Amino acid sequence: MSVHAERRTFAIISHPDAGKTTMTEKLLLYGGALHIAGAVKSRKAARHAVSDWMEMEKEKGISITSSVLQFDHEGKRFNLLDTPGHADFSEDTYRTLAAVDSAIMLMDNAKGVEPRTLRLFEVCRMRKLPVISFINKMDRPGLDPLDLMDQVAQKLEIRTVAANWPIGEGKEFEGVYDLRSRKVHLFERVGPGGTDIVPELVLDLDDPVVVERIGQERYDQLLESVELLQEAGDDWSIEDFLAGEVTPFFFGSAMTNFGVGPLLEAIGELCPGPTSRPSVDGDRAPEDPSFSGFIFKIQANMNPRHRDRIAFMRVVSGTFERDMEVTVASTGKTIKLRKPHSFMASERSIVEEALPGDIVGLYDPGELRIGDTLYVGERVEFQGIPRFAPEHFARVQLKDPTKRKHLQNGLQQLSQEGTIQLFYREGLGKADPYLGAVGLLQFEVLKARLMDEYRTKADLERAPFTVARWIAGEPSGLAWLQQRSDYVLVEDRYGHPVVLSGSPWALDYALSEAKGLKLLDVSPLGGEE
Repeated sequence: MSVHAERRTFAIISHPDAGKTTMTEKLLLYGGALHIAGAVKSRKAARHAVSDWMEMEKEKGISITSSVLQFDHEGKRFNLLDTPGHADFSEDTYRTLAAVDSAIMLMDNAKGVEPRTLRLFEVCRMRKLPVISFINKMDRPGLDPLDLMDQVAQKLEIRTVAANWPIGEGKEFEGVYDLRSRKVHLFERVGPGGTDIVPELVLDLDDPVVVERIGQERYDQLLESVELLQEAGDDWSIEDFLAGEVTPFFFGSAMTNFGVGPLLEAIGELCPGPTSRPSVDGDRAPEDPSFSGFIFKIQANMNPRHRDRIAFMRVVSGTFERDMEVTVASTGKTIKLRKPHSFMASERSIVEEALPGDIVGLYDPGELRIGDTLYVGERVEFQGIPRFAPEHFARVQLKDPTKRKHLQNGLQQLSQEGTIQLFYREGLGKADPYLGAVGLLQFEVLKARLMDEYRTKADLERAPFTVARWIAGEPSGLAWLQQRSDYVLVEDRYGHPVVLSGSPWALDYALSEAKGLKLLDVSPLGGEE
């Protein structure tokens, strides 16, 4: 087995408030990367999760950006990409899912499949990612486990298989039964908060200590459930899991640490190592000796004192080495990759070498963009990472005209990392662009970061649009729109033509009248792709 096959690069996806940030902390704790776990509980919490390093995240108790968390455990390197939980930052999650090989789908025991869970799972399905399901908050009353499995099977149209089964629920949640090893895992409560690894007793199902611990009634219920699952449950197949056709279920509580250990073991055992990446000319396998990678995230000002800008790269093939020279596929330029870093949230260390599956942070003076392919040797260009059409629009009202240059620099850098999208009007150059956002909270983040990182106070004035579409198809379609005074035409920051409208009806009318016109709600190839 090659060394890179021991990589596990995965993301955690969930609806907001399902416990994703807490689970991230606990996986780090069980992986040996933390000695004590801290959970985001409220804006007044004394401690903050390691993965939520931005001041605004600490203040609000939510994840806004994707964090990269790298740790070694039992001979494997885990690259955990923690994604934003809030729906207003869904674009960052979509980009992150382009850089992983598997996903953990976290669900609230009492709520099951929620709208954002469904949408994120669809992105996983598009990429054919293997998905492990973890039912969280079993320390609280919730839905019947069989009903939860059935709900996932029906709503997500995927087969479900129990990998382990809960013993009790709420305050009586004692542990889990592992259906693969046929062992009972009983957990000890060790105080509030789950800041330490919990002691775990692993027993055979027929061990008398099991009955002593959980009682005869609950033991009989467990036997009945196990028999039912063995008779009526879907068959487990690792091949079907890797093809994204079946999801194994795990149960536990991230808050109390119950079930976190078995989940981490399953990620190492079941999830795939680095997989091939589709390029314009066919798939590039991780075994290919030539180095290649792609940029899936850009973060400005991770260290505000240094005003730095970090481009996050997923290594696809070959070996990355510090100070190596690579070619950027979109521009043909050759650049030297100095000071590459690996991350534990905002903590970083210099990378001398990285293998397929690893995530490397590159210092970027402004030459890289989301979706860029980097390679050595024969040219390769990976398929793109789309941008999604914004649903909210605004213009900037600058309080201090002397800060105009600061504002333009801030908007440029923050749009390059995907915080907002910029749309330029003809004849105005880069001045006074329309700002687009998928969610309104993105505008709040923009204002806060302009103030904190660029010392620029700006108000936003809502623009009268609700729909944006990239213009494609025959040139005659674009010409038809240009001749009309009732459509607002702009360009994105890569020069792609975009139409803005106050209602979907107006765009439906254009499609019916303009021959050859196509309107896209996902950006066309090129630019950030």
